[in-house]
Amino acid sequence: MNTRLTSTTVPAKAAPGLAEKRVSLPITWDGFETIWDVLGNNRAAQLTYYNGILEIMTPLEPHENASGLIGQFIEIATEEFNLTIKTMGSTRLNRSPLANAEPDQGYYIANEPRVRGKQVNLNIDPPPDLVVEVDITNTDIDKNSLYAALGIPEFWRYDGQTLRIYQLQNSKYKEVSVSPTFPNMPKEQLYSFLRDCAQNGETAAKRNLRVWLRENME
Repeated sequence: MNTRLTSTTVPAKAAPGLAEKRVSLPITWDGFETIWDVLGNNRAAQLTYYNGILEIMTPLEPHENASGLIGQFIEIATEEFNLTIKTMGSTRLNRSPLANAEPDQGYYIANEPRVRGKQVNLNIDPPPDLVVEVDITNTDIDKNSLYAALGIPEFWRYDGQTLRIYQLQNSKYKEVSVSPTFPNMPKEQLYSFLRDCAQNGETAAKRNLRVWLRENME
């Protein structure tokens, strides 16, 4: 019998310092662009720039595991709710000369038809509808202001324990209790899914999540 995903217990937070390695430094946009060009795209580190600060973050296993599982959670939800989706992963989001981000996960959902089958160009295309960031260790970048500046309609931020969902309203984020993209799914289901993955394995957890969604969708 499949396990029902109803618990609101939050997974234990990963130990600080074991999830990411971060280095931050003040730098101009031109300096950042030089570093970007030198490092290229063949690298493990993610580069984030906002308001004169560059952060170089190398994700470690707890970060990558949380990011990947949240990504699977979103993709299963879009399938079960019959929503379109274009997965962007950590594709560069850039607004010169203010902001640059490589989120853990990025998705076109409502705007997926506008970018389907093409390479996205943010100079003419809308930004992703939903972006996910995992920040288990402290970051020097104001991620809310960063993604608001990039015009991301919905921002999920997970610190290894708590998921916070933000909706862009009048160019600023307001924290909301339910995802605008998935209004019929309480965020406690993410906690239950992560806990189920840790206890029963990812295959069983994904199967159980699908069962819960099918039984509880309106």
